[in-house]
Amino acid sequence: MPVRLSDADLAAHLAEGAGEILNGIRHRDLLDGRVVGDVGDMLAQAWISTVLRVHRPHDAVLSEEAEDVGDRSTTSRVWIIDPLDGTSEFSLGTDNWAVHVALAVDGVPEVAAVSLPAQGELFRSDTVDEVMGPLTGRLAVSRYGHSYHSAAVADRLRMGAVQIGSAGAKAMAVVRGDVDAYVHSGGQYEWDNCAPVGVALAAGLHCSRIDGRPITYNNPQPYMPDFVICRSEIADAVLDALSTPW
Repeated sequence: MPVRLSDADLAAHLAEGAGEILNGIRHRDLLDGRVVGDVGDMLAQAWISTVLRVHRPHDAVLSEEAEDVGDRSTTSRVWIIDPLDGTSEFSLGTDNWAVHVALAVDGVPEVAAVSLPAQGELFRSDTVDEVMGPLTGRLAVSRYGHSYHSAAVADRLRMGAVQIGSAGAKAMAVVRGDVDAYVHSGGQYEWDNCAPVGVALAAGLHCSRIDGRPITYNNPQPYMPDFVICRSEIADAVLDALSTPW
């Protein structure tokens, strides 16, 4: 029988273990380009799926790289997984990619873990520190630059932009205190942000849709068009900037 793990420990082990697999796939650049990303997605997904099947056989699973496991409409417990967030970053050889593992209970990320394997970091919702200290005056944006909404926040709050690759890496930059906000409006799916939002909430950050509504998960259609993760001290100012025509 496998050892019985808490949900928090299982999420952390999954995020960390998948990261070790992904780092191994990039070993000595034996693979590169699109093929390394494809192999990374496949092998990380296969390992996470197998572990969940052994340790949580009765839970549903929503993942970017596989068909749903279980009936998400009839269960309160759903693991929401992105085995490789930032496949293009991974393929390019950058450090800005992540593994996302979250357990949503009744639509709320109750347990979450985000690993940044190339940076040697693991963020757990049960152990993450509250974000404190002075504001940086910076926000995370895509390596391609601003979206309309992030540009509005940057302009109105006089914030500088920091280009960071994957969604998980951007969100963890806020959790780490390197930036004050991450505003996304280009469309994502629940697996892109459930674990980052779970960790960010545990760190005392503000998380919502850009109109201020709460973020909910395990929706019938997992498309997530927008969200905000930011320091609580500037949440009202960020939401006000987003609500005012630019």
